[in-house]
Amino acid sequence: MEPAATPTSSPTPEQSTSAAKSAADVSINASLAAVADVLLSPDLGKVPPPKVPAATEQAVIEETAKASEQAEEELDEFHESRVRQIIKAGASRVEHLAEEILRDAISDTRPLPKLLAVMARLRAPGGCPWDREQTRETLKQQIVEEVYELVEAIEDRSESAIREELGDILLHVVFHSHIGREEKKFTFADVVKTLVDKLIRRHPHVFGDVQAEDSATVLTNWNAIKASEKPERTSALDGVPRSLPALMRAFAVQKKAAAVGFDWPDATGPKAKLHEELEEFEQELPALKASPKGSPEAQSARDRAEDELGDVLFAVVNWSRHLKLDPEEALNRATKKFATRFREVEAELTQQNRTAAECSLDELEELWTSVKARHRSASASESGN
Repeated sequence: MEPAATPTSSPTPEQSTSAAKSAADVSINASLAAVADVLLSPDLGKVPPPKVPAATEQAVIEETAKASEQAEEELDEFHESRVRQIIKAGASRVEHLAEEILRDAISDTRPLPKLLAVMARLRAPGGCPWDREQTRETLKQQIVEEVYELVEAIEDRSESAIREELGDILLHVVFHSHIGREEKKFTFADVVKTLVDKLIRRHPHVFGDVQAEDSATVLTNWNAIKASEKPERTSALDGVPRSLPALMRAFAVQKKAAAVGFDWPDATGPKAKLHEELEEFEQELPALKASPKGSPEAQSARDRAEDELGDVLFAVVNWSRHLKLDPEEALNRATKKFATRFREVEAELTQQNRTAAECSLDELEELWTSVKARHRSASASESGN
């Protein structure tokens, strides 16, 4: 004889709401886990190099496309459970965005196997001679140039140029990753995993239990975590790249020193220091002018003058930093302004069938003053509006 069924009551509205919320949280966690699994998949980027037939170029293209399609299919076969513990923190705050995050992540990763396959083909036997010759050393200057081209595109507010330049920078990431694969050092998947792990580790307020209600707290936590990750850095100035442009490097060094308390209390100090350095620089100029050209005395005078000029520029950067101004940006704007005005002077001379080299300094100064006045009048009109 079966026991009688225990009567049950209908769930209360509160219980229904709680159950619905729990189900939603599970769905959100699963979706976010899927996002992370795509990004952290150890198979990401491990595209088998296509076999290169000796027949025709079309056959090579077909083989590459086939390998890419196979890699895309493998990329879709991820398992949510593997990384759920990493990504689920804070999921309830994302709520309805979870599915959008998942959809965008999958969509954005689909072209990656094709890109990796193209790079593998370029570097493979029978590939591009130029690409096959490149090394880390030959590529490093090109990376710098590409970054500056991106900065210029951002300043020009050209979305099409930004998209293109971001692609050029991504090319270098893929290029160096493929060199790492060839040398059996690391792969593109290792690069991505290292980055994702770092982002998760340095955002404990998102993926952990740490509280950070403002950007200042986030930066404090970030720097503390970064310091614990790099115990080999013993100086407060460690971590500033030597290859930074001079003004940017000076700014970064000063900022690091200020972070440990070595700084002027306000802008009065660096302003006075700038005047002091200017006087010391001027004291070196007579010797610089008087020394016979090419003599040891001339070289010594030049070295001393450059040292003092460096101190002047360093003081300018320091004063700018205290005034919350970016010296690199300020100098770039001044250079851009000069170039724009000079080109207008050249344009006016072209209308006169003359060149700047054919004009006297007084004539050029007169044209320059006219262009400068026109720009100032335009700026005043814009400010008035």
